[in-house]
Amino acid sequence: MKHDDIWRALDTLAAEQGLSPSGLAKRAGLDATTFNPSKRRMPDGRARWPSTESLAKVFDATGATLDAFAALVYGARALPAAGRDRAAATRRIPLIGFAQAGGEGYFDDGGFPVGGSWDEVSLPEVTDPNAYALEISGDSMEPVFRDGDLVIVSPNAPVRRGDRVVVRTGTGEVMAKQLARRSARRVDLRSLNPAHPDYSFDLNDVIWIHRIIWASQ
Repeated sequence: MKHDDIWRALDTLAAEQGLSPSGLAKRAGLDATTFNPSKRRMPDGRARWPSTESLAKVFDATGATLDAFAALVYGARALPAAGRDRAAATRRIPLIGFAQAGGEGYFDDGGFPVGGSWDEVSLPEVTDPNAYALEISGDSMEPVFRDGDLVIVSPNAPVRRGDRVVVRTGTGEVMAKQLARRSARRVDLRSLNPAHPDYSFDLNDVIWIHRIIWASQ
């Protein structure tokens, strides 16, 4: 069991409750920042475990059992099964162009969409309350994603090796890549377009990694 597995399970539980990690913490009676990405590492960079007390409060607040949480830790599905929440089928979600995503004012420190400059789009089967859509521009993501495609991105969905993800770096650059590897110190990304280079970042240089869960192709 790894630190990332525990945090991924907490993120999954939050998403299944229709909450952000901050919302899950508040529902459990904890400080809203308890599960923020900045709290998942110690000042020296070492990974931090969530406390047993905070987990117990989360279980009490959500009705989750230890067995159910353990299933999430070991890879149960990231989001509710398709169709479980029919009200989400036509929910409108924020939409911006991919080139805009690197600008200021669109995301908060946790990587969730904020501000009033987003357009909106109606797309099916989106259960993550913090999901957003990006419109692809250019050819840097071909042949997987083409100019004009829409991708839905879930900040709360667990991310694993091989997932297609949207990544924001400390310099404000936003890119769609495939997660090749993530260790305690580095993130390795594979370019979707073979004509473009792969990337490797120090973990501290990555602000957030969000999983792409749907595309309009």
